[in-house]
Amino acid sequence: MRTDDKLDQMEEHPPDRPPSRMTRTRWWLFGGTLAVYVAIVAGVLATSWLVTFDWQAMLFRPYKQWPEIHAFLDYFVVLGQRGPTAVAVAAWLGWRCWRTKNLHPLLVLGTSLLLLNITAGAAKLGMGRLGPHYATTIGANEMWLGGDIFPSGHTANAVVTWGVLAYLATTPLRRRALSVIAALGALGVGMTTVYLGTHWVSDVLLGWAAGLLVLLALPWFEPGVEWAESRLTALWRQLRTRWLPAPAPLAPAHARGGLSAPRPAPEEEVLVRDAMGAARPGAATRAADGRPHHPPRPHAVRSERTPITPTGSRRPPHADRAPRTAPLAPAPVRGRTGGS
Repeated sequence: MRTDDKLDQMEEHPPDRPPSRMTRTRWWLFGGTLAVYVAIVAGVLATSWLVTFDWQAMLFRPYKQWPEIHAFLDYFVVLGQRGPTAVAVAAWLGWRCWRTKNLHPLLVLGTSLLLLNITAGAAKLGMGRLGPHYATTIGANEMWLGGDIFPSGHTANAVVTWGVLAYLATTPLRRRALSVIAALGALGVGMTTVYLGTHWVSDVLLGWAAGLLVLLALPWFEPGVEWAESRLTALWRQLRTRWLPAPAPLAPAHARGGLSAPRPAPEEEVLVRDAMGAARPGAATRAADGRPHHPPRPHAVRSERTPITPTGSRRPPHADRAPRTAPLAPAPVRGRTGGS
């Protein structure tokens, strides 16, 4: 099937896509997650029991309690690092875009990462909390001291990057399965940062909330994604029409596969035979009553002069023909004479 035909079919029957509007369930989830986000920030700002728990986990030093898993968790935490995860997921979604001939998955991934960097980045720089390794006062919330760990970027990035795959799933079963896998992966990445001592527990909780808010807000940005997709698709078609050569027309079936040409209809066969007969001089044509009509042959014009022999003398016409011989007369019968 040609690419143009496939594009036309996809325009008539576009692939399944996530909902482009906020449902009631999403509204409730978004509101509840936003309330948790605000509660965590307020608890840290007020130096509540949440900050006390942060210090207890930090002083416990999990990386010294279970050193045998330290090497494995150093690699496992890469699942939440922005660069490697973005490249891996972008490669998978790029292959999916090539298969389905649309840019929607890649545009959704780019939109989600952009939202995460803006929202989480602004919160990090705005609150400036220091990490456990750089804490100055035991029991303090370490806010507005020039840090950039609140919320946890690894945790939020794991939620968004792997959660986009669940968001783009085309069936409910796949969406549920990928949602569970993304949640477990984000949970593991967040707890790993606590084990390594790079984040407080409250940083991880806020990172989960920040990533989930980005995923829940994606339907609001679907119109912009569709607008960008239509513009990029139109631009690609213009460039393809301008720079790529037009596809060569397909040869007939009998020329490609060695099959015999299709037999014409009886009426067409009669017309073709009459036309071919009329093209040959002296050939029989068909009269109005359907009978073949043979035109008279033109008489050969004889030359008035007699042909010249090879020796230069003229000879009478038909001299080259063999002369007719008269029938031989029977031999006379002689009579028998008797001797006397």
